[in-house]
Amino acid sequence: MLRAAAKNFPSVAVVVDPEDYGWVADKLADGGLTTEDRRGLAAKAFRHVSEYDSAVTGYLSTPREQEQLPDRLTISLDKVSGLRYGENPHQSGVAPNGIAGATQLHGRELSYNNLMDADAAWRTVSDFAEPTVAVVKHNNPCGLATREVIAEAYELAYEGDTVSAFGGIVAINRTVDAKTAQAMDAIFYEVVIAPGYDDDALAILQRKRNLRILTVGSEPSGKALDLRPISGGMLVQGADDIEENPTEWKTVTEREPSATERQDLAFAWKAAKHIKSNAIVFAKDRALVGMGAGQPNRVVSVHLSQRIAGDRAKGAVLASDAFFPFPDNIELAAEAGITAIAQPGGSVRDEEVIAAADKAGLAMVFTGVRHFRH
Repeated sequence: MLRAAAKNFPSVAVVVDPEDYGWVADKLADGGLTTEDRRGLAAKAFRHVSEYDSAVTGYLSTPREQEQLPDRLTISLDKVSGLRYGENPHQSGVAPNGIAGATQLHGRELSYNNLMDADAAWRTVSDFAEPTVAVVKHNNPCGLATREVIAEAYELAYEGDTVSAFGGIVAINRTVDAKTAQAMDAIFYEVVIAPGYDDDALAILQRKRNLRILTVGSEPSGKALDLRPISGGMLVQGADDIEENPTEWKTVTEREPSATERQDLAFAWKAAKHIKSNAIVFAKDRALVGMGAGQPNRVVSVHLSQRIAGDRAKGAVLASDAFFPFPDNIELAAEAGITAIAQPGGSVRDEEVIAAADKAGLAMVFTGVRHFRH
C-alpha cells in the first residue's frame, strides 16, 4: 500500500515518518500540500520500504549466501551528522554509521578527511591484539609501534616519522592513561581515537580546544564489505581480513630468519597491509622506522623507506605488500642495512630475487598472500 500511495504522489500524500506529522498537519490546515511536498514524502516512503525489504532479505538469506557478494546490493545508511566539509573545503560531507560507532568527546566538528584518517588509524591498531599505537597521515601509518606499555608504544610510533606526525591522527587500541596523554601534549594532532580515556588523560587532552577526541566501541559483528565509488557505479569487495599464520611462511633463502627477525617480520607484514601500494615497510623491535607508500614502482618505495629510516635501517626487517619484480629492490634494501624480508613471492623473477638475497646474506620468507591497498 505504501508503494501504491507513493506512486500516486501527485494526488496522494503518504506519511511514513512520525517526525513529519506536525508539519504535514500544519500544511493541511493551511491550504494543503504542494506537489513538491508530496514528492518528498513519496521519496521517503520508497526509502522506508527499501530499507524494510533489505532487512527482510538479510534475515532470510542463508549463512552461505551472506558470505558471497550478492548480484544486487541495497545499501541503507543513517546520517549521523554533517561534516565540517568534505575531502576539500568546497565539498559537503555526511557521516553515516562509521568508525565502529565512535563518539566525539571534545573538539570542533569533524571533516571528511578527519574521518577517513581516523578510520584508517583505527583499522590499523584494531589489527593488532597487543597494545599498539598508530600515527596516520593522509590515510597511511607514518608511525606504528607495539609495546606492553602504551606510553612507550606512543613514543616509538611518534619517532617513526616525527615530521609527518604533525597534524596527524593518533589511534590507540587501549585506554589512554595520563602518561600517554602528556607525551602527546606537545604535538599538534587533529584527532585522537581510543576505546577510552582515564580522567586525568582526558583532562590533559581537553586542554587543546580544537583536538577532536573520539572514543570507539567494539567492532560490529559480521563480515564487512569494502565499498568504493567509481564514476557510474561502485566497486564492492570483502574486507581484507584473512587470517594468517607467520609460522607457515616459507623460507626461500639459505639463511633462516632469527626469532627476533620473525617477530619483526610479522609486525612489518601486518603494517604493510594498511599502507597504500606499492607499500614497503622497514621495522625494528616491533616499531615502524621507515615506509614508502603509494608509489608507481616498488623501488621508489624502498628509497623512501631508506630515507626516512636513516641509520635505523641497520638491523631492521622489510615487508613488501606484493612481490618484487626485480632484484634491484633487494640490493637497495641490503645496502640500507636490512637483514630479513617478507614478501608474497610469485614473480617470474623469483629466482633472481632469491639469489640477490642469498648474495647479500639476507633471510627471506614468502607469505603466499598479497595485500594491495589502493
